[in-house]
Amino acid sequence: MSVPFETAPPEPALAMAPTLGGQRRPFGLLACVVGSQVMVVIATTAVSLALAGIRKDLHFSPENLSWVVNAYVLTLGSLLLLGGRAGDIFGRRRMFLIGVATFTVGAVLATVAPSPPVLLIGQGLQGLGAALAEPTSLALVATTFPQGRQRNFALGVFSTVAGVGTALGLILGGALSDSSWRWILFVNVPIGLVVLLAALFLVDESPRAHRNLDLPGALLSTAALLALVYSLARALPRAGLDRISVITLIVAVVLGAAFLLVERSATQPVMPLDLFRDRNRSAALVGTLLVGATVAGLFYFMTQFFTVVLRYDGVSAGVAYVPLAAMMIVGGLAAPRILHHVAPKVLTLVGMLFLTAGVVWLSRITVTSSYRGSALVPLLLLGVGLGLTIMPLNSILLTDVRHSQTGAASALQQMMLRIGASIGLVIMVAAGTRHAAQHPAGSAAHKALPTPAGVAHAVSRAFDCATVFILLALVIGAVMLRMRPVAERSARAGAATADSEAAVGSS
Repeated sequence: MSVPFETAPPEPALAMAPTLGGQRRPFGLLACVVGSQVMVVIATTAVSLALAGIRKDLHFSPENLSWVVNAYVLTLGSLLLLGGRAGDIFGRRRMFLIGVATFTVGAVLATVAPSPPVLLIGQGLQGLGAALAEPTSLALVATTFPQGRQRNFALGVFSTVAGVGTALGLILGGALSDSSWRWILFVNVPIGLVVLLAALFLVDESPRAHRNLDLPGALLSTAALLALVYSLARALPRAGLDRISVITLIVAVVLGAAFLLVERSATQPVMPLDLFRDRNRSAALVGTLLVGATVAGLFYFMTQFFTVVLRYDGVSAGVAYVPLAAMMIVGGLAAPRILHHVAPKVLTLVGMLFLTAGVVWLSRITVTSSYRGSALVPLLLLGVGLGLTIMPLNSILLTDVRHSQTGAASALQQMMLRIGASIGLVIMVAAGTRHAAQHPAGSAAHKALPTPAGVAHAVSRAFDCATVFILLALVIGAVMLRMRPVAERSARAGAATADSEAAVGSS
């Protein structure tokens, strides 16, 4: 009997191993993982505040300046699947250390860059490091903390990092915006060194899968994701798809189809397709994509609202996000406790309702809106919603995943979140720009300096799009997700996974 997905010998069920990764200091590992995630998120947000200084000092043209961001985004987005699977095969501690070290070297190189090519190489190295460290981080959490209460707590902490890191990046970037742009890029250097040194002592190596890397699948997945992310990144500043964006999008679809065909017949696939057999996991992946699309424009548009409409400086704009970050922490830490009593589906849908209320409120913004009256409450709602949504989605996605596939599953989660964010941001920017240009007082919004009325109108239309995304996520979650509680899944996971893997081994 042939099995089209995995032909590995039986291995222990992830749910039955209390510390499958062999970690002697699990909470030390969690601290390292949190530090690496903060570093990755800061790199995404803080660099946007350094662009003006980079353009002036290194003489970037306006057309080429976007590559300062794209060099990082493209490398990270295209290598996520490969990075996740590499951790499964070559060891997660090894890949985590290599990823953090590569990221830190890239940050140093970008900080001291004397010319545009050196800066772009530094940004690309940071993207490579993040692609190795980010999926490996989530996989380390999944293989270290046993399924149930302990893993839910760790995932709750992990899920709050994005908002906290983003707010921290904006605050630090705003505080350093009056000094050299190099100080903004330097922020991640000490963080990377601390995480690297701590991980050397606090993170133990995980068991390896002892398999060969699926080279054809790795090359096709990297090429397909590179084409997709490039198409979306190119479309963003143009607020829509041009000819090259459409061509690269078609190439991405063709390469993606070829990748799926290769993975169907691969004995050791870089993306095991049996991950999609579980209905709940497939629904969680779609939900993650749509949640990413929903909040994609939050920082992009609200920062413009704060700086143009409310006339905040950089520091004040960063501080304005503190309520969001605080409520993400509250929601993320409350979610594990709630999840012990209710089904993940219920908690996910409740979190999505908070997100719906937040984006609907933001879609009512006008040029006369104030922070206290139009931004504070929706930011609080969005913070709670993200804290209550991301954690159960991660829990659903990682439930009953075999040890040898946790890296691939973690990479899928990160990939869906980032692709969703890229798609959502392109659509929101296109909608906001088009409607702002049609608005009588906002016709200059994309031609010269943005006007308060044009920005307010763009924010309103953008969050109309976000409302559509989250409502679609609600419908899919309500229809596809099953009501089986985590406690029941944990009780059944050992026998179900062991039986499945025994069948694979005997075949």
